[in-house]
Amino acid sequence: MLIGAMNHPAQDVLDEIAWMARLELDFIDLTLEPPAAAPQQIDPPAVRAALDKAGLGVVGHTAYYLPLASPFEQVRRAALEEMRRCLETFAQLGVAWVNVHPDARTPLHDRRYAVKRNLQSLRELLTMAQDLGVGLMVENIPGWFNSANQLADLLDPLPHLALHLDIGHCNLRVLESTADELIHAYADRLQHVHLHDNKGGMADLHLPLGTGTVDYAKHLGTLKAAGYDGTITLEVFSPDSSYLAHSRDLLRQAWDRLGA
Repeated sequence: MLIGAMNHPAQDVLDEIAWMARLELDFIDLTLEPPAAAPQQIDPPAVRAALDKAGLGVVGHTAYYLPLASPFEQVRRAALEEMRRCLETFAQLGVAWVNVHPDARTPLHDRRYAVKRNLQSLRELLTMAQDLGVGLMVENIPGWFNSANQLADLLDPLPHLALHLDIGHCNLRVLESTADELIHAYADRLQHVHLHDNKGGMADLHLPLGTGTVDYAKHLGTLKAAGYDGTITLEVFSPDSSYLAHSRDLLRQAWDRLGA
């Protein structure tokens, strides 16, 4: 199991790589988005050199707010072009897997419409990604795309689309966490995991582990039992990196207690 963190998109990517190396993380979850980390704002050869020097791996992340299901076709196409730029940059960096967030912002349209538009965009993105030699994975989000049945509407028609499981999201806008059901349903499609804490309800707080109601030890057990031994990003968002370091230690301890 490898532990990483996400860069802050308002900070210089090279500076973010440096502190992650000092924290002895295994990889960076590189999000390409403004105000300081959009594809046109970074130097891929310099980022690749910094990663190699730091000994860090990299997973690709894209902005959650791209309107990939917009009812306005020109807006949707513009979002796809932004995704294309991200995928091309990730390909330059040698990234194996890149995430995409389903878009549920379709005012005055029902969920069936949102599913249809997301599938339309995902099919186009899969073609782009495959042409570039990059894998694409969809992340569960609170609301319309946060359970096994809901994600099935996107994953089942697209067998080459992988799952990016966000365990923190699984605890939001639900009666109980959907993490274990997603693992059981799509363990063979799972390529990456996000882990952070919250207190349920609506607020995606990105708290340190152990400060909310996410039963992370239980879900780690389900992951390990399913054979997962890949990348886990700690999405602990605080200007004080000691909270991330503490969560890193808790994650490693919990994982090691589960045994081989």
